[in-house]
Amino acid sequence: MAKADGERPRSKVARVIEAYDLDGMGETLEAEWTGTAGSRTSLRDLADEFNRAVLEAAVRATGTTPTEYDIAATYAVLTGEDVSDADVNRKERELERDGVSVDELRRDFVTHQAIHSYLTKYRQAELGDRSIDPEEKIDTLERLQGRTAAVAESTLDALIDADAVSKRDYELFVDVRAVCAECGDDYMLVDLIDAGGCSCGQREV
Repeated sequence: MAKADGERPRSKVARVIEAYDLDGMGETLEAEWTGTAGSRTSLRDLADEFNRAVLEAAVRATGTTPTEYDIAATYAVLTGEDVSDADVNRKERELERDGVSVDELRRDFVTHQAIHSYLTKYRQAELGDRSIDPEEKIDTLERLQGRTAAVAESTLDALIDADAVSKRDYELFVDVRAVCAECGDDYMLVDLIDAGGCSCGQREV
């Protein structure tokens, strides 16, 4: 049961939500973390999602209407580890010219630890059954393989168009395989999961 507002611990996330009028953000974070709206979202991804919402609110407050791409690109520059100082300084000056206080904005960005404290202590959110569903994991692996295959095909087509690879009919295969260290049997990973493990343990019985 959630505590009354007067009994809740102080929370930076709650303060920032109020300061930037991020109505519904608390409910969204909780639903995505607990998985009530589908698959669960990690705390680090939630922190990035929250910070992008803060950035967007700060930019919109200046009268500008940024696109989702603009916000994602700006956030990547402000927080990326491999971004040059020149690019960061250029983006900061651009924001300042538009009326955004970059120092204040950075102070209002939160970490994944802050998101966790907000969800568990302020909102008293709890994770439900965390047992692993093999079918769900297989679906996830198959989706990942599908995306990898699409990227690989697109990359190959681009290289062929650029004459970096000879033009031929190629068939691409994206397989994730597992080899049992005990018996050496080779499996497609999804087949191994579906079978519940290597059959060598059964053969020894």
